[in-house]
Amino acid sequence: MRDTIRALISAYEPRLNASPGLIPAAVLLLLYERDGQEHLLFQVRSMEVEHHKGEISLPGGARDPRDDSLLTTALRETHEEIGVPPEHIEVFGRIDDFTTRTNFVMAPYVGAITAPGVYPFRTSVIEVAKLLEVPVSYLLSPVSRQETIDASGRRAWSYRFEGHLIFGATARVLDSFLGLLTQGVDAPATARP
Repeated sequence: MRDTIRALISAYEPRLNASPGLIPAAVLLLLYERDGQEHLLFQVRSMEVEHHKGEISLPGGARDPRDDSLLTTALRETHEEIGVPPEHIEVFGRIDDFTTRTNFVMAPYVGAITAPGVYPFRTSVIEVAKLLEVPVSYLLSPVSRQETIDASGRRAWSYRFEGHLIFGATARVLDSFLGLLTQGVDAPATARP
């Protein structure tokens, strides 16, 4: 699966959002192989963070003025939040930008942990309450996905995993990523269920 994802993402041309007034941020859809299956890593945000308290998010955050690129932001934040240094990550590429209700524009990168075996994650107690390892095969199954109505009354997709709800911008990024996988594996015109 990893080779397929690498090929799909490295060939993808993302749509970028350079609208003025948005705060640049970057996240990482980080693959982690465990028990012979690819997983995506999510975090339950702590109640001490400034934005999106208690919500499910991808590793990442706002661009620091010292970051030379948004990729640097994604890698730095991933290291700070879950303890995976950049040298343990292979980045495949980037998918479409997404905006959040708090005025951020997220640049989602896709990559994988390259270190073999069980990874010794170290979560930031200030930022992360819990790390979730969600099998990609589960996320691709219809049982994980549900339609919800967001705060502005729009229909949106969300994902459930072990009592956790992945919604909002994180769910939109995830849905885009899974849509790319489905189209790449099945056929270019195949729509997700």
